[in-house]
Amino acid sequence: MLCFSLSCTLLLAVTFLTTGVSTESVITCDDGFSVQRLSCDAGVISVQAALYGRADTETCSEGKPPQQLSNTKCSQQGVVDVLKKRCDGKKVCELNTKIVRTSDPCRGIFKYLETNYTCFPAVHLVICEHTSALLHCDVGQVIFVYGTDYGRRDQTTCSHQRPASQLQQIDCSSPTRKVAESCNGKNSCIIRASNSVFGDPCVGTYKYLEVAYSCQYPV
Repeated sequence: MLCFSLSCTLLLAVTFLTTGVSTESVITCDDGFSVQRLSCDAGVISVQAALYGRADTETCSEGKPPQQLSNTKCSQQGVVDVLKKRCDGKKVCELNTKIVRTSDPCRGIFKYLETNYTCFPAVHLVICEHTSALLHCDVGQVIFVYGTDYGRRDQTTCSHQRPASQLQQIDCSSPTRKVAESCNGKNSCIIRASNSVFGDPCVGTYKYLEVAYSCQYPV
């Protein structure tokens, strides 16, 4: 029997992890303006763990006085949830460390963001606003939507012949379950990227829908 809950997603991820998917690790020192970049050449991002704070005295320690490295049990709660919400299901994810810097877990300590992720085997589609795309699987397989997001995160995707004013706002993100609700368990499914379906997370911006899905045999 197919399941479409979070627990099923986690089970699916574990299945792939046990078949030899390697884990990548990215560390970004937080100087106040740092940007962390996660990327997958094949498949899509699946964040496994994340730490904002400090867990040792060596990481991001160059040029720092000992007192800024002394607390090695310093971490902010909820960081992995923020990373998963913004990055899961995407081929590339860039975010400023200020996104997770919602509080200071250890004042006076120089902190860093460490993210561990895998490249989850999945099909990645980008559907420009007002256009449609077909999600499909081979005969006997069904769609499992891993992640979807409607908005804009850069100025180049779906930018052809668009005025600059429609591409400026790039911190525009609206994760959605609507694609999963419409397509999970089907062999094929047509999705249209439009405000009428997904709402409008940034009025006046030309948006696109990112979809990550895999094809599974029903069990």
